[in-house]
Amino acid sequence: MEWAAQGLVLAVRAHGESAAIVEIFTEAQGRHAGVVRGGMGRRMAPVLMPGNEVAAVWRARLGEHLGHFTIEPLRARAAALMTDRRALAGLSAICAMISRALPEREPHGGLYAATLVLLDALATVPDWPVLYLRWECGLLADLGFGLDLGACAVTGARDGLAFVSPRTGRAVTAEAARGWEDKLLPLPQCLLRPGPADPADLAAGLRLTGHFLNRGLCADPGSRPLPEARARLVDLLSRG
Repeated sequence: MEWAAQGLVLAVRAHGESAAIVEIFTEAQGRHAGVVRGGMGRRMAPVLMPGNEVAAVWRARLGEHLGHFTIEPLRARAAALMTDRRALAGLSAICAMISRALPEREPHGGLYAATLVLLDALATVPDWPVLYLRWECGLLADLGFGLDLGACAVTGARDGLAFVSPRTGRAVTAEAARGWEDKLLPLPQCLLRPGPADPADLAAGLRLTGHFLNRGLCADPGSRPLPEARARLVDLLSRG
């Protein structure tokens, strides 16, 4: 078995004396792991930093085996963000969330393309945090937990949407929610229109996506929590 693709390094952990088990994210193969010989060594360690783009060839005798990667560097994203604490935290959160959320070896081509756009924005777009929030909405949709923000779940109205049901993920207008506001999640307006988000909207949005990510990924007993990298990013963004 063999395939070759460009992808993003998601996570690296030691394997034996000098090898590493590396997770990468590609358009066609999804989240995929393999062993890299010498992956913990001085030459490969800078290449295998999460967020870096690489050219990878995966080989195994059988498809269900862990297999081995041969990896060559393409773009060192992590090094380019070292002087920007928030952007570096964003990169770490993106990689950690993909590693935590996506089933292994399942293609998510749309999410892969959106992730590349978001990673480019970390270094070039000042308002990238709202793009990250919308990316989390896309991640929820890819996982089958997508929010339905097109119309009010009660009245069908498309204007005046202000809340989201924490159970169904459907939007509700302020008028329809009257008397039930404390049972619902605030809907930030930045998720209804393009453009930047103020700090309060951004914080509300991350609480909203965090609720549904936790409900979808962490509800079962013994399931792993959301990554600490996301919590660190949310904390940094909440400070403005």
